[in-house]
Amino acid sequence: MSTTTDPAATARPVVPPAPSPGDPALVRHARGLLGTFNTAGVLRPADVHTARAVARMAGEPDERVQLALALAVRALRNGSVCVDLAGVSSTVFDEAEEQVDLTGLPWPEPDAWAEACRASPLVSVGGGGDGSRPLRWHDGQLYLERYWQQEELVRQQLQRRFSGEGYAVDVERARAALERLFPREGLAAGEVDRQQEAAAVSLLSRVTVLAGGPGTGKTTTVARLLALLRDQPGPEPRIALAAPTGKAAARLEEAVRSATAGLGPEDRARVGDVSASTLHRLLGWQPGSRSRFRHDATNHLPHDVVIVDEMSMVSLTMMARLLEAVRPDARLVLVGDPDQLSSVEAGAVLADVARAPGEPSAPLGEELAALGLPGVADEPPPVHGVVQLTRPWRFGGSIEELARAIRASDDDAVVAVLRSGAPDVGFCELELDPETGRVPGPEDLAELADAVRGAGRAARAAAEAGQVGEALAALDQHRLLCAHRRGPYGVTRWSLEAERWLVEAVPGYGEDGEWYLGRPLLVTANDYEMGLYNGDTGVVVSTPQGVRAAFARGAEPSLVAPVRLDAVQTVHAMTVHRAQGSQFTRVSFVVPPPASPLLTRELLYTAVTRATERVLVLGTEEAVRQAVRRPALRASGLRLRLAG
Repeated sequence: MSTTTDPAATARPVVPPAPSPGDPALVRHARGLLGTFNTAGVLRPADVHTARAVARMAGEPDERVQLALALAVRALRNGSVCVDLAGVSSTVFDEAEEQVDLTGLPWPEPDAWAEACRASPLVSVGGGGDGSRPLRWHDGQLYLERYWQQEELVRQQLQRRFSGEGYAVDVERARAALERLFPREGLAAGEVDRQQEAAAVSLLSRVTVLAGGPGTGKTTTVARLLALLRDQPGPEPRIALAAPTGKAAARLEEAVRSATAGLGPEDRARVGDVSASTLHRLLGWQPGSRSRFRHDATNHLPHDVVIVDEMSMVSLTMMARLLEAVRPDARLVLVGDPDQLSSVEAGAVLADVARAPGEPSAPLGEELAALGLPGVADEPPPVHGVVQLTRPWRFGGSIEELARAIRASDDDAVVAVLRSGAPDVGFCELELDPETGRVPGPEDLAELADAVRGAGRAARAAAEAGQVGEALAALDQHRLLCAHRRGPYGVTRWSLEAERWLVEAVPGYGEDGEWYLGRPLLVTANDYEMGLYNGDTGVVVSTPQGVRAAFARGAEPSLVAPVRLDAVQTVHAMTVHRAQGSQFTRVSFVVPPPASPLLTRELLYTAVTRATERVLVLGTEEAVRQAVRRPALRASGLRLRLAG
């Protein structure tokens, strides 16, 4: 099974108390294995009801198969695409607010359990069948049929593109453009310029994976790639830039514009006026459907090149829809950081593709050698078009050192950096009372309180003056991040603390009604008609037309009358998941307690790398060490299946 962690690496979980008889988490009249696992807190009512209903319709009386079906449904909720029955009894299952110890439960004997599933009328075995059964057994893993079909589509599409013929290019012109666009400043003789290599691979290949952490030059590479592609003879390629969220799309557009400004006049003209959209808008959202779009396998996108940023946020379902819609002969460039948190939905597509084993592409190696890129011919060509950028350009210093130590799972190095007293990294011991959830006063959290007040004061002043751009920029001066939504370490609690600090420090703050000037906003649901998407942030400002909510949208912000807004809330703090695709000058991260199931290496890495100038980590050393040692667990067959 392809996963991102070894269950043995996780800490022993905290076992929650058994639910009371009146607990809504209990399913009345649930008997047998489903009832036992529901009572133990392993299965939720939705898991049990789904398993019972499907088994009843198919006439499947075997409790072991019903349990396997319920576990497959449950796995999706935790981000996994499938479940490995052979190892599930030793796996810590994560829930939103608790952990469950699966030992001591009446687990079926693995071999007999697997055989019962393979023989069930609910299950298709292998790659055959017509897809009419709700479950699929493949390579020792149990899938819901829909997700196996999606994984199979992604595998087939990517392997077809990996093995497809490359593109005919003007080698001399490409060589000259690569030398012009990627000057070798700071590189040793014979050292490979990974940004240059990534652009060359994108020029030659049908699929390129441009991987790298924040500040390693991914969007700079994208901007120069646009100039490189449009420098080739022939019709100008139609290029689409997209990202999973509106905020990420706005950042992509802004970053590409900024990088383009540093190019020569002719290359700037080649890039032209860029714009980026969300994936939903690119594919053509259709009212009444959450997973089907106007562009699909029968109505391909018209673009010759599709570049998708923040790929770590793209779920398996969205990846399947994207690959269906992109023309078979079009270039596809996937950009992102495989070490970040994966999508909130099922799948870890970027990590699976970027780390899939395979053989270096000999044809690609020959084409790269023909371009004469320094050092490239002396090493194996990329596997699956993956080029990893490693040189930091944005923050460097202790933030980069901290990120590197987290990626290496070196908890001693992480703690040493946090306690080093470096100007760009801080650590505040924070342990809340488990009974009362008491939050220390501002005197214990002086740096956090000052950062909250400074950003809020700047946003309020700019909003009152009608300075829309400055108000939006003030939002990004500081962001308070949490892992949980609720509880003493959650967004709700810390938002209240932040608002209290602001009311005490900023005269008139929050006193002018619901839509008070300087109010920071978070969009919590997609609104396609308004062009607002879940995760977008904005601020209430004064304009000549009256009070408006301003949202960053590339070169020009979008101004919306508050009466037209539906799903928005105040955002003094946000979850790390929602912060993906964003960058802030300063970040403060409230680390949850060691027992939190959300506490993973990817969570900590994503949180600290949102900062460009300073990050403050608030928590216990034990919790930090736990995070560094605990990688996320997402079961998927894609990584190994891509290897062939």
